Amino acid sequence: MFFGRDDKKEAQKRGLTIPLLPLRDIIVFPHMVVPLFVGREKSIAALKDAMAHKGPDDKAVILLAAQKKAKTNDPSPDDIFHFGTIGHLIQLLPLPDGTMKVLVEGVRRAKVKKFHPNDAFFMVEVDEVEEQLEKSVELEALVRSVHSVFEAFVKLNKRIPPEMLMQVASIDDPARLADTIVAHLSLKLNDKQALLETESPAKRLEKLYELMQGEIEILQVEKKIRTRVKKQMEKTQKEYYLNEQMQAIQKELGERDEFKNEIQEIEEKLKNKRMSKEATLKVKKELKKLRMMSPMSAEATVVRNYIDWIISLPWYDETQDRLDVTEAERVLNEDHYGLKKPKERILEYLAVQQLVKKLKGPVLCFVGPPGVGKTSLARSIARATGRKFVRLSLGGVRDEAEIRGHRRTYIGAMPGKLIQSLKKAGSNNPVFLLDEIDKMSTDFRGDPSAALLEVLDPEQNHNFNDHYLDLDYDLSKVMFICTANTMHNIPGPLQDRMEVIRIAGYTEPEKLSIARRYLIPKEQEANGLADLKIDITNDALKTIVHRYTRESGVRSLEREIGGVFRKIARDVLKNGKRDLIEVDRKQAMKFLGTPRFRYGVAEREDQVGIVTGLAWTELGGEILTTEATSMPGKGKLIITGKLGEVMQESAQAAMSYVRSRAERFGIDRKVFENYDIHVHLPEGAIPKDGPSAGVTMATALVSALTRVPVRRDVAMTGEITLRGRVLPIGGLKEKTLAAHRAGIKTVLIPKANKKDLKDIPLKIRKALRIVPVEFVDDVLREALLLDKPEEFGRKGAGDNLKMGLTVPDAVSTPSAPA
Repeated sequence: MFFGRDDKKEAQKRGLTIPLLPLRDIIVFPHMVVPLFVGREKSIAALKDAMAHKGPDDKAVILLAAQKKAKTNDPSPDDIFHFGTIGHLIQLLPLPDGTMKVLVEGVRRAKVKKFHPNDAFFMVEVDEVEEQLEKSVELEALVRSVHSVFEAFVKLNKRIPPEMLMQVASIDDPARLADTIVAHLSLKLNDKQALLETESPAKRLEKLYELMQGEIEILQVEKKIRTRVKKQMEKTQKEYYLNEQMQAIQKELGERDEFKNEIQEIEEKLKNKRMSKEATLKVKKELKKLRMMSPMSAEATVVRNYIDWIISLPWYDETQDRLDVTEAERVLNEDHYGLKKPKERILEYLAVQQLVKKLKGPVLCFVGPPGVGKTSLARSIARATGRKFVRLSLGGVRDEAEIRGHRRTYIGAMPGKLIQSLKKAGSNNPVFLLDEIDKMSTDFRGDPSAALLEVLDPEQNHNFNDHYLDLDYDLSKVMFICTANTMHNIPGPLQDRMEVIRIAGYTEPEKLSIARRYLIPKEQEANGLADLKIDITNDALKTIVHRYTRESGVRSLEREIGGVFRKIARDVLKNGKRDLIEVDRKQAMKFLGTPRFRYGVAEREDQVGIVTGLAWTELGGEILTTEATSMPGKGKLIITGKLGEVMQESAQAAMSYVRSRAERFGIDRKVFENYDIHVHLPEGAIPKDGPSAGVTMATALVSALTRVPVRRDVAMTGEITLRGRVLPIGGLKEKTLAAHRAGIKTVLIPKANKKDLKDIPLKIRKALRIVPVEFVDDVLREALLLDKPEEFGRKGAGDNLKMGLTVPDAVSTPSAPA
């Protein structure tokens, strides 16, 4: 607040008259922002006056001066230092107890010229002290020295935050540097007051340098004393003292006896448990450590858990194998229909086991589409062999520790899922199902598939080492069975350790047999209708298979049959029980609603540029229609249908082959310059990839460019080369099943796949005309509607008209070059 005239220069000549706030045990320096708690009436009155009479710049001004003695409650002018700091009141907050909290900022030094008479508070006239601007090499050196000494002081004094170093390092102004540093030093009041009254920044820095050096020496001596005292406390004395204290506490709480009983119980278990020599020694060692510990300590809990895990594992506990091959065959046939190969492999294993005393457990991998009974087959194997069954789902597992466990150094560490499952089974020779092994993935926590390499290797898994146990455990007696939908997601080294048994989709007769033998009785009982006679006709079952499911397995079929029984259950409750409930085709469709699928998706008529291909998916075989057409343009090849890179390359290869053979096919070469050719695979939202659609696209291109229709009852599969060779493909059984399901009569397959025909059920082979082909020309002769198919594609055969091609009027033909 300013008194007198408004003219600023006149006010400075006469001095500044402002309230004074006496401070106990604290000195505010310029540039400091300090919170103060004010309780004395005079001080509160001074603050209120300062707030009431703000200066021209709208800031409340007050002089902050320290008392000579902090204990003086009602100081007189003689009890206050006459050198202080002019400050701005930033914030004033009244507290419930009548005191005030005030936030002040020091602005500049000032001397008290005169105390004005005022009973309510101290009003003083002050002269501001202007900072002396000095610049010299000596001052610059002094600034650097102070910076260096302050850094050493902060490192020794833990009370000053390290962030302060950064703040101080950025200050170059000597006056501000001195005021900033002194605010953070724990100096005596008189030393701080002396630094406040020193007007020269150079002298302030010099004095500050001396004070800090003295503080550093004291701190160094303190550190030496602490280190020396710490070394003098010998470890044995400390442990003895603590143990004595702990024993006294435990005696009072009565816990020691309980702890002793627990240790005795572990010792009894150890005597009766048969374990490996390494495990026994480890438990004894840990038990010795446990005796020395406090029962309440965290380390004791960790050791107890570790010992419990080792003792509870089935080191030598095993179940007796049921080696009767005939009985095992009966059990497997009772539980599952078909699945000839997996059943044969299990019976072979049991036969060899019966002849050989010790046989390492096999590692089988069932690969097939969902719903074909991979997981349930593993359960049947356990039942047939008389072993315990353990299932571990690997879907979405990304952490290696799920397999190998965590080391004991981690809080809450546990063994891996393998060891946990064996403890749960209570046997060291169970049937261990690793479900969905192809769904594992990798991230920063490791690669679980790499951890399984040791587990699934019969030559290595006799000494499997879990990180938590840190002991060798024998897994060689475990019968590991893995399941997967596809093989390409399983790493090569892991595939090499497994015996892969492919389980293809079921044929229609197999599905009907499974429904009769297993699904209908199961769903009838599940829906509370076991005491009723319900007959679902063959026509009804076929309708459900054809019109309501499209799958390789029987999972959807089971759901739909369940839906039929639920409708029957509701009808029984509403209208009462009947002697016989018959469900025919019409009734089944009424229960299940509008059919979801069209059975037999083959084309209804022969068309130009439309070819039926065969594809393999994780769900089994599918029909894949390929369309090709041409239109005036600049010779571009357009490929659509959300195709992968491999499939796009197959289309390019097919196009290159057709262009290279254009003359033999009677196609004018100008077509490739003046027309755009578009190849499309419908159901564009579904990603498609793979090389086996090569012959399909080549046939579609030739048909579109020659305007020769493609036979509607012919389906094909095969990879194409630029020379026109048809290369082998995979999933032949699934593809032929899909062709049969769609009502196809003729299937063209690569000649190299002829050896795989034995895997296709005899009934399917008889129902289809399967033609092995070696070259694309053979495919075209079979697929296209030609008058003289034997001459098509031969050198010098001429154009289409000379070969006698005919285009029936009834056939719809997309636009093609004239």
